[in-house]
Amino acid sequence: MLEIRARVWYNEARMRERETMYSMTGYGKGEYRGEGTELTVEVKSVNNRYLDVAVKGPRVFLPQEELIRARVRESISRGHVDVFVSCSDRRERPRALSLDLGLARSYMEAAQSLRREFPSLHDDMSLSFLLRQPDVVKTEEGTGADETLVRALESALSSALAAHAAMRLAEGERLKADLLSRIDAIAALREKIALRAPLVAEEYRKKLTDRMNEFLAGKVDETRILTEAAVYSDKCNIDEELTRLLSHIAEFRSVAESERVGRKLDFLVQELNRECNTICSKSNDREITALALEMKNEIEKVREQIQNLE
Repeated sequence: MLEIRARVWYNEARMRERETMYSMTGYGKGEYRGEGTELTVEVKSVNNRYLDVAVKGPRVFLPQEELIRARVRESISRGHVDVFVSCSDRRERPRALSLDLGLARSYMEAAQSLRREFPSLHDDMSLSFLLRQPDVVKTEEGTGADETLVRALESALSSALAAHAAMRLAEGERLKADLLSRIDAIAALREKIALRAPLVAEEYRKKLTDRMNEFLAGKVDETRILTEAAVYSDKCNIDEELTRLLSHIAEFRSVAESERVGRKLDFLVQELNRECNTICSKSNDREITALALEMKNEIEKVREQIQNLE
């Protein structure tokens, strides 16, 4: 039943992922109490380029580490994930004793050496003395977790991953809202630049005409002015950059509705930044440059937020 519930939860989580984005940062805790066993699993994750899972817990669960990693991989695709397992097993179970005869022999040899060195001291060497020495007698438990402990581990792990996913989902929703608001701001700046761009060449032509009139006393070569204006217009033309910006913005909004979008959005932000840089270098207009720099500032904020996305 625990396996079925875990799978149902996983499938529901996958369906939710198709509707929103997840943060890489989160924390979840799951507990199991019953059958004389108390077991706690904590899952903590932070940003990382790839998925890196570290499991820390009692040695009795060493054979289950790969099971834990597999469950984490089903829920998380990117980030550094720490899984902490703690267990208190109060069940009465038969335990075997083992003797380290080599260690006991070493204790005896050391005692005999001391007896020869200090013959006047009272000698209280006995069997009970040897049994009291550290590690001479060891308690051996089972080599691994039994069915009850494995069942407890699976239950607590499923609960921890569910709580962890809920926290990442809530944080992802906040990130999504912030990212889309900033993309709206970038789109608005792009529209302002698009409105300003056609006026740049005309203003240049007017300034060039005024200067030539000033220096040539009205003897202006209109053909030369038109040629210079056409060359200038071609050099500062940013129509292609504005078109690509519009395409990247639309793609960003579309991808933001998909699952596990961190890497895709990171690529789109690089493209947005590239087009913005080109506009800054080509525009040769103070107003457009100011708008493009403001856009770069918004793009950088988007890039920083994306680093938190799975």
